[in-house]
Amino acid sequence: MNILFIGGTGTISSACTTLALERGFDLTLLNRGHQASPVARQIIADISDAAATAAALGKESWDVVVDYIAFTPAEIEQRLALFRGRTAQFVFISSASAYQKPAAHFPITESTPLVNPFWDYSRNKIACEERLLRALQEENFPATIIRPSWTYDERRVTVPVNSKKSFTAVDRLRRGQPVIVPGDGTSLWTMTHNSDFAKGLVGLLGHQGAIGHAFHITSDEVLTWNQIYETVAAAAGAPKPKLVHIASDFITACLPEFAGGLHGDKAHSAVFDNTKIKKFVPDFVATTRFRDGMARSVKWFDAEPARQEIDAEANIAWDKLIAAYDRGLATARRELGR
Repeated sequence: MNILFIGGTGTISSACTTLALERGFDLTLLNRGHQASPVARQIIADISDAAATAAALGKESWDVVVDYIAFTPAEIEQRLALFRGRTAQFVFISSASAYQKPAAHFPITESTPLVNPFWDYSRNKIACEERLLRALQEENFPATIIRPSWTYDERRVTVPVNSKKSFTAVDRLRRGQPVIVPGDGTSLWTMTHNSDFAKGLVGLLGHQGAIGHAFHITSDEVLTWNQIYETVAAAAGAPKPKLVHIASDFITACLPEFAGGLHGDKAHSAVFDNTKIKKFVPDFVATTRFRDGMARSVKWFDAEPARQEIDAEANIAWDKLIAAYDRGLATARRELGR
């Protein structure tokens, strides 16, 4: 199959690139060329520049186009203009955060309503999906929608309150510093290694029965936030973590940058029924346990000290938040005579 990936070097797409090449697909990456691919053909263009992208694509067509980087309906309109009549399948990477928050029923299936009043990112993904489904209905545009949940690789440590410099959480755990856990830490969550996600995504490429369908692709392993922090600490060889449980409302009032990601996603349980992807891709199974994925991540960071970037500003903000929470708790106890 002749396949085009828009992107191809990110957390999710890099694993899909590797697996697609292993399976012998004729793969081209369309991106800005910041990371050269030694094994896949590349078309260098900035997809946000419609004219330049159209010129770079020329008159080529593909069996499958996978778009990892569209986030808004305007970007979907541009993709429709670029790929009408030029692909037999257009795969859009949406987000499982688009599902109803909080969910009214568990486990989450592909028929769970798409409603997220808390996070612009999720609402934009929903609008993208709606536009693609309208294009399917009105002009038979061959769309397939994929909804990943929290998907990670070795370059990322996954805890709900962290920095983009994600080793910061490992550093705190190793130093025995307290870490922030939303709520009481018992919300159920699903972490998926990118190599497992790739099995489902690549298995759908060229699958004509998948046209018009939406799929989430996640692990079947479910952990609480408390277990997730404990797993990361164990992988890092850190002492038993000092978990400070703080209500999401308190966290986001003090650190508003976490509002969308918490209220719109991680403050709620996320347990998925993967029956549909297993029906369409019978050999799909997620085999990387979170403990093993985090062990790989810690090993990757420890292999090169330069990777161990620490977000000093985040540390200061988290320490201030924990101190404010402790003062408030102490005041409440005094006032209530406890």
